[in-house]
Amino acid sequence: MKPADKITSLRLILAPVFFYLYLHPGINGTFFESPVQLAVLWLLFIIIESSDWLDGQIARRRNEVSDFGKLWDPFADTLARITYFLCFVSGGILPVIPFLVIIFREYGILFIRVLMMQKGVALGARKGGKFKAVCYALTGFACLFSVTLDRLGFADSALLLRNTAIAFFILSMTAAVISFIDYFIVLNKTKSLDTVQKQ
Repeated sequence: MKPADKITSLRLILAPVFFYLYLHPGINGTFFESPVQLAVLWLLFIIIESSDWLDGQIARRRNEVSDFGKLWDPFADTLARITYFLCFVSGGILPVIPFLVIIFREYGILFIRVLMMQKGVALGARKGGKFKAVCYALTGFACLFSVTLDRLGFADSALLLRNTAIAFFILSMTAAVISFIDYFIVLNKTKSLDTVQKQ
């Protein structure tokens, strides 16, 4: 694996750690009983999100953009973000229905990528997918910030952040659906091109 791919792999390692710490009860059986636990969650979240930017920068600077990286990076992104969305849904911060739509979208994209790979095309991230990723990151940030404020006793501010997180989540769902349509169009164009070439 190239250096950028190794950084990408961090997300696959840290995502389950985030999940465990988020759902693991504190000393008295409640979430985030320990301030250290909450601080570690923030550290993990920052590393996960910053690594998404860093691996791309390294790959481009070293001219190591590869078909493997084009597939590995979005897979790691999806796994990490679906993991902390699951945490926030289970904690009652985010609604379930947008979460299900996002999961269906991500599985659909994986299927499209497999179909494209069969045609010898590694489908990298498109602009719509990148915008969707930003929405995902903002949703995660707002959720964790809401949890932090609630833990510190700022219930009103925590509620405001929770509503903000839900708004970002709905925007994420919308962006996810639109980008899926974009990827589906690309797949159909590839099929049409194959048909023309065979004729």
